[in-house]
Amino acid sequence: MKVIICGAGQVGWQIARHLSGERNDVTVVDQNANLVRHATDTLDVQGIAGFASHPDILDRAGAGDADMVIAATHSDEVNMVTCQVAHSVFGVRRKIARLRAQNYLDPAYSDLYRRDHLPIDVVISPEKEVAEAALQRLAAPATFDSENFFEGKAQLLGITIEEDCAVINTPLRQLTELFSTLRALVVGIRRNGHLFVPTAGDQLFVGDECYVFTDTADMTRTLEIFGKTQSKLERVVIIGAGNVGLGVARNLESRTDRVRVKVVERNRSCAEHAADSLERTIVLNGDGLDASILEEAGIVSADAVLAVTDDDKTNLLAAVRAKELGCKYAICLTNDPTLVPLMGPLDIDAYINPRATTVSSILRHIRHGRVRGVYSVGDAEAEVIEAQVLGTSPIAGQLVGEIDFPEGVIIAGILKGDKVIKPTGSLRIEEGDVISIFAMTDDVPEVERLLQVSIDFF
Repeated sequence: MKVIICGAGQVGWQIARHLSGERNDVTVVDQNANLVRHATDTLDVQGIAGFASHPDILDRAGAGDADMVIAATHSDEVNMVTCQVAHSVFGVRRKIARLRAQNYLDPAYSDLYRRDHLPIDVVISPEKEVAEAALQRLAAPATFDSENFFEGKAQLLGITIEEDCAVINTPLRQLTELFSTLRALVVGIRRNGHLFVPTAGDQLFVGDECYVFTDTADMTRTLEIFGKTQSKLERVVIIGAGNVGLGVARNLESRTDRVRVKVVERNRSCAEHAADSLERTIVLNGDGLDASILEEAGIVSADAVLAVTDDDKTNLLAAVRAKELGCKYAICLTNDPTLVPLMGPLDIDAYINPRATTVSSILRHIRHGRVRGVYSVGDAEAEVIEAQVLGTSPIAGQLVGEIDFPEGVIIAGILKGDKVIKPTGSLRIEEGDVISIFAMTDDVPEVERLLQVSIDFF
C-alpha cells in the first residue's frame, strides 16, 4: 500500500512508524525540513519538505498512484485542503483528516464532507478521542488504562500490581486452575519499563503493570482478584474546561446515574463559555493548582479528579495536589511520554496520552476490511487488534494451540456469536469468529498476514 502522511509531528511520525514497519510504501510531507529529516533518518520512509496542500508537493510525494492520504498537520484548514487536492487533482481513493476545531465537527454540518463537497472519508477529532479515553478511565477507576472490545462485551484493563494482590508470585498457568470460571487472561506485563507478552510460567511481582483482557461481566471479579476494588463514581472534579474537559462534563451530565461534576478553569472567558454550555455542572474560575480552589470544588470528598488542561506539567501537579488533599483517584493528561514514568512515584493513578488515542483511531481506519478495531498500547509498544476471521485466513479451522504465533503475540479473547470465550489451546477458531490479538509492535506485520488483511480489502 502506498500512503502519504502529511504532518511529521508526533502523530504523523507514529503512524509512519507503524505503516513503514509493515512494509508499506510511506512518504512523509511537512513544511518543517527538520521534522522530515528526523522521519527519514529514523524510519524507512521517504520525505518531502513543503506545504502538504500544494499540488506540486503532493505530486512529488507520489499522489498520482497513492492509495491513501492521511492529513495530520497542525492546521485543520491545511488538512481539509490537502484532502480536496488529493481527491480532485490526483483521484486518491481514501483520505483521512485530523480536525481539531469543534465547529467543523457539528453534526449539523456533516454534509460538508460528502465526496461532491469536501471529500474526506474519515474525520478524526483528537479532542473527542481523548474525551472518550477519559470516560473509559473513569469507568474503571481502579486501572491505569482501559479500552472496550467486542462492542463493549470485553475490556482491556491496565492494572498495577501492589502488595494486596492475591496472585503475586503465582505462575500464570495456575490462575486458570484457581479461578476456572474466570474469563480473563493476562496478555502483557510491563516490568522495569519493558513490556512483554508473558508465558504460562511467568509470575506477577509487586510493581508490575499488567494488561488483562476480560469479559465485561467478569470485570469486577477480575479487579478484585488483582487486588483492586471497583467503586462507583459519584463526585468528579475536572481541571480544565477546554474541548476535552467540556466533552467529559457534558457526557457525565447526560447520564441517568447522577454524577456530580465540578469544573475548574483558570481562563475566565473559557470558564464562562463552559458555564453557559453546561446545565447542572458547577464551573469555578480559578487555578487548578490552588489548594483553596480545589477545596471549594470539593476535592476532599471527590471520587476522581481529571486534569486535562493544555499544559502537561500543570496536569501533573494538579493531580498530585488533588491526591494530597484527599481525592481518591487521579487521571492526568500528558502529551510527553517521558513524563509517564513519574506517574507511579507521584501516586497518579492513570494517564491519557492524546497521541496514542489519535494513533489508535487512525490505525482503526487504516486497517479496514476485516479489522474492526486497533488500540495502541503504551508509547506505541504494542497493539490490540480486533478482527473477524476470514475463511481464507491461515488460522481458520485451527486449534489455538496449533497456531504458530511469534513470541510477542497472544490471542486475548474470542467472540463466537455473542459470547466471549477465553482462549485455550484446544479451542478451534472458525470462520466468522471475531478475535482480539495482543501483539508487540514488531510482530504486527505477521498478525496482519495471518489475518490476511491486505490492500484487497481496502
